[in-house]
Amino acid sequence: MGKGGMSDGDHADRCYGEAINGDVQQENMAAWLLGVKNLKIQPYKLPNLGPHDVRVRLKAVGICGSDVHHFKNMRCVDFIVKEPMVIGHECAGIIEEVGSEVEDLVPGDRVALEPGISCKRCNLCKQGRYNLCRKMKFFGSPPNNGCLANQVVHPGDLCFKLPDNVSLEEGAMCEPLSVGIHACRRANVCQETNILVVGAGPIGLVTLLAARAFGAPRIVIADVNDERLSIAKGLGADEVVKVSTNIEDVAEEVAKIQKVLENGVDISFDCAGFNKTITTALSATRPGGTVCLVGMGQREMTLPLATRYKLIRIFSLTFWPVPFGLAHG
Repeated sequence: MGKGGMSDGDHADRCYGEAINGDVQQENMAAWLLGVKNLKIQPYKLPNLGPHDVRVRLKAVGICGSDVHHFKNMRCVDFIVKEPMVIGHECAGIIEEVGSEVEDLVPGDRVALEPGISCKRCNLCKQGRYNLCRKMKFFGSPPNNGCLANQVVHPGDLCFKLPDNVSLEEGAMCEPLSVGIHACRRANVCQETNILVVGAGPIGLVTLLAARAFGAPRIVIADVNDERLSIAKGLGADEVVKVSTNIEDVAEEVAKIQKVLENGVDISFDCAGFNKTITTALSATRPGGTVCLVGMGQREMTLPLATRYKLIRIFSLTFWPVPFGLAHG
């Protein structure tokens, strides 16, 4: 997750960096990824504040699985780090300065930042599907710098005020929560749909929370890790199922899942993204059901065509902006 930039045109391409306090220039620092497992705190120069931009002092930044992939491998799927880059894209902070045209934010406001900056001009953007913009600049996604820094400059319309009862740490989690909300919206989760979540990592857990908020009556979550399953249970999963990493165990594990969901699995969310997890999701879901691929564990996956007779609705998703507003509210 993550891209950096400014609000319009070339302004979006400039780096973040030096914090301006009146006449005093205070050096802005950030976590730069310089190579495999080589992360250093170095100066990060901010651009001039544009009329529609705000300068934010960051107070909380989450570490996403994509950040870990970049740190360990200098790539995440097809996004390859080719030059030093600031990582991070899950963040919240306090407004320190606003541009001349910003009307709904003032210094001191606590905000969560939406990390993707679209071009706002292409057909996809004009259709309201700006998450699919081909010119999207996303915090911490190569070649765009991220937000693991003291301060950043960001478009004001991508900064959402946090309610008083939401902490800055919780505000930084709006971005991953928006993934779960988008998944539930795309899959049409409601009071009549029983849910299977495969993978109890952070995205699986926020998908669980979102599905419950959408009214799902029964939610089962499967994972290989007992500790994660315990957390899922504590967050409201009706049942948890311990599974293995061996694809030969799918049939037995699907039987367990279907046993605890006696009325069948209407919607499955694969929040891990491996051959085994998508096979589990497809095999467990009832005929005519829905499978949503949320996780990206592998660059390529093999689907079991033997499930085609079920006429299952299958789709994957990318970050969607509208639920970001829902998440922060």
